[in-house]
Amino acid sequence: MLNALPHPVITVAADGTILGGNDAAEHFFQASIPFMRRHQLSYFIPFGSPLLELIAQVRDRGAPVSEYRVDLESPRLPGDKVVDIYAAPLVERPDCVVVMLQERSMADKIDRQLTHRGAARTVSGLAAMLAHEIKNPLSGIRGAAQLLEQSASDDDRALTRLITDEADRIVKLVDRMEVFSDERPVERAPVNIHTVLDHVKRLAQSGFGRNVRIVEEYDPSLPPVFANRDQLVQVFLNLVKNACEAIGDATDGEVHLTTAYRPGVRLSVPGSKDKVTLPLEFCVKDNGPGVPGDLIEHLFDPFVTTKTNGSGLGLALVAKIIRDHGGVVECESQPRRTVFRILMPAYAGKEEKARFGF
Repeated sequence: MLNALPHPVITVAADGTILGGNDAAEHFFQASIPFMRRHQLSYFIPFGSPLLELIAQVRDRGAPVSEYRVDLESPRLPGDKVVDIYAAPLVERPDCVVVMLQERSMADKIDRQLTHRGAARTVSGLAAMLAHEIKNPLSGIRGAAQLLEQSASDDDRALTRLITDEADRIVKLVDRMEVFSDERPVERAPVNIHTVLDHVKRLAQSGFGRNVRIVEEYDPSLPPVFANRDQLVQVFLNLVKNACEAIGDATDGEVHLTTAYRPGVRLSVPGSKDKVTLPLEFCVKDNGPGVPGDLIEHLFDPFVTTKTNGSGLGLALVAKIIRDHGGVVECESQPRRTVFRILMPAYAGKEEKARFGF
């Protein structure tokens, strides 16, 4: 049962030695259970970590204690290791303490997803306003420029063409933003995600990704995703295109498309006691230079872009589409390893309900 938990769980003896743990603990501490049993907990965590004081409090009080947002990053635990800690005395052996670590990464992703949703709603209102207040005057400006062009000199004709071209460019930008104001229910059906990714791969290899190696790492046993196929193509085409552009002319550029089944992620539905399960994980990974640290928190906000001529609406649209499907999208980035991760619900048909226990 402990191995089925997605969170690391360990048991700590009175002298600080690790008595045991589950599979998630092995992954978290990057060590096997036999190796962990030969060391004290202090061997893995930073010197003076609040975790050791927390365990001492559990022994003194004989009652559970919790602590939130504790950083356990150390030379032996590299990477982002901010966790919520839940510790309790072991009933059979009061001198031993059971510790469960819940990584903050998923909670923070969900928090940021809610922020992305708010940003998307803001753009929805802005798009509706722009469509009404800008497109009509632009059509008049364009028409006037075309009339002037008929009687203009060759030098002036270049200016009138500039006016019409810029008016057309602004109309296209407003048209892209109008997508955000579409609040109609998404037409969804069971979709094989691998056919979607294969289609996106073929499009990429025939165009913007012809010089990039695209690697597939699929779980063939995945159930269908409950989604709109065309919108999923739009999402992954956008992400793969961004990845290829980030790699640029690098000769060793690679984009990895991965799919996996990840049980344990459940979201509460506002206004209901029901919880939505998001077991399907789809990732687009690249070995480009990475996203600047000051942009990572705002990457899915409208008009945020790292491209010189980018509009900053592509990833905002990705966030809206995934949000409309009840999913979560997040980005993790460091040099030569950028991951866009999407979590989505499976199609809960009769066979899938029986197989996966939905």
